[in-house]
Amino acid sequence: MASELSSNWKKLQAKIKAEPTTTTSTPKKRPAPDSIETKATQSKRPRTGQKSQGAPRRPARTGKPGSPTAPPPPKASSNKMGISQSSQPVPDVVKTSHKLTPSLALWAADNDISPEDIAQAYGLGTGPSKSLLSSSSSLKSATECRPNAGLTPDLEVGKYVGMDCEMVGVGDGGRESALARVSIVDFHGRQVYDSFVRPKERVADWRTAVSGVSAKDMPSARTFEEVQSQVAELIKGRIVVGHDLRHDMQALMLDHPLKLVRDTARYSGFKKYGHGRKPALRNLAREILGVEIQKGQHSSIEDARVAMLLFRRFKPAFDVEHANRFPDTVPQSSKPRSSGKSKKKKHR
Repeated sequence: MASELSSNWKKLQAKIKAEPTTTTSTPKKRPAPDSIETKATQSKRPRTGQKSQGAPRRPARTGKPGSPTAPPPPKASSNKMGISQSSQPVPDVVKTSHKLTPSLALWAADNDISPEDIAQAYGLGTGPSKSLLSSSSSLKSATECRPNAGLTPDLEVGKYVGMDCEMVGVGDGGRESALARVSIVDFHGRQVYDSFVRPKERVADWRTAVSGVSAKDMPSARTFEEVQSQVAELIKGRIVVGHDLRHDMQALMLDHPLKLVRDTARYSGFKKYGHGRKPALRNLAREILGVEIQKGQHSSIEDARVAMLLFRRFKPAFDVEHANRFPDTVPQSSKPRSSGKSKKKKHR
């Protein structure tokens, strides 16, 4: 028996010695990932990290879409008609779509918000020049200025209008003020009305450097009565926005319900810009809107637009303040005053 084991052992040793000569030309293959390792092999492995028996774990894939371990992609927001929009915030719809979708337009219409306001508020498109405002041509019309054009035809005027007036000096030394130009814009800054006005008294100081009005504008100017009538009809039943509107109304000799007035010179939120006095419109434009106005001759169209922009920026606060100030005021129609003088100085 011992001789048989010795013989087998010698055969095994000879086989082992001969094996390297036949296998050195072919490298050993790695075991398949699903091969099962023996305990002896596992005990010889350096302990740099524990691995469970069986198939080795693959690292989790998180960056490649479509992999088994990748998180599912977010579901696109539904934009089908008939789906309630109240459960989906408007900013999310805007951020994912980057355009004015039909559902968003319907939401805006249901809440009395114009598509132009939605586009401007959420910055749809790559910029103002390429947004919905540009495609609807309202941006262009909101920057045009047509002096003395009168009433803009085929323009639907909404609930809000912005107004500003320019004055010239009359009386002794031109120290008193008389109406010389009226400008009205709509909620989006589009020109609704603009007219020069022929003063009833001799003009002692045209104040051209400030008012932008001169004697050469008077041949085509309208009479005071015509302008007064047209303005009264335009602002009738509407909310009038402007800066220091009391002087404008006095110059026009018009009465307008206080509850239908939004005055940027009297809004409490702007008092800090006046340093104890009524804030100037140019200061509000610079501090709040970041734009410079009235650096030379004033433009009543530009001033009306700036006042409207200021109102729009703080519209909810304006509305709350006026509701608290005039809770029982019943709106009345604007009408000309039976008597009074239009010579009032307007402080800007």
